[in-house]
This record gives sequence, structure tokens and C-alpha cells, in this order.
Amino acid sequence: MKPIFGQLLLLFIFPLLLSCSSRREETPVIPPVTSPLSSDYIGFGVINASFTHITLDPSEDSPSVGILRRGSLVRILRRQTIRTAQGFVSWVLVEGSQNGWLREDIMSVFNSESQARTASESMSR
Repeated sequence: MKPIFGQLLLLFIFPLLLSCSSRREETPVIPPVTSPLSSDYIGFGVINASFTHITLDPSEDSPSVGILRRGSLVRILRRQTIRTAQGFVSWVLVEGSQNGWLREDIMSVFNSESQARTASESMSR
């Protein structure tokens, strides 16, 4: 009985030891270059409200630094969610004819500039 137990133990342990002793070089994991990881912007937005104030900070109480009208095209650099008494509000830092913060709900967001430009042109007609 003992020789069979030893043979079974050797049969299971030997492959385990061989697999542990192999020296493989580890290859580093490099994420693919995709637009969210490689670009300096998130997307593009087109203002869909009649007009809106651009603020200095992501807050309704922040001073206005400019006004954008319906159809204005902006580049979205950063997104930030702010907690308010009514819930959570998403704000975006934009770059365009004027730079500052806008509430995300007053714009349509697009992945590419060409999509946003087409939407902007159709809104300005």
C-alpha cells in the first residue's frame, strides 16, 4: 500500500515542482494607446441652451468669466462631480473661445471634433 501512495504523491508533486521552477521572463503590461489615455481632452461639447455663463470654479456661486451661446463648440478638458443640496451635479472644464467651468447638462458631448462641429453647424442654422 505504501509504494502506491508514494507513487501517487510523486505523480502530483513532481509536475507542481517543475512548473514552479521554470524561469520565465516577465513581460511588462503596456496599455494600448487610446484617446482617453493619450490625449489632453475628454471630448467635445456643443452648447444646447440659449446661452450659459462660464464660471471660474465648478459652482453656481462662482463668478462668471464669460458667456457662450447655443451652438458654441468647446473642448472638454476635465470632468468633476459636485455634491449639492439637490444631489450631484457634473461640471466640465472647457477650452474654447472662452475657458472655464460649465454644467455638463447644458451641452451635448461628442467623442470627436468632427461630430461636434456638425452638431454645432446644425444648431446655428
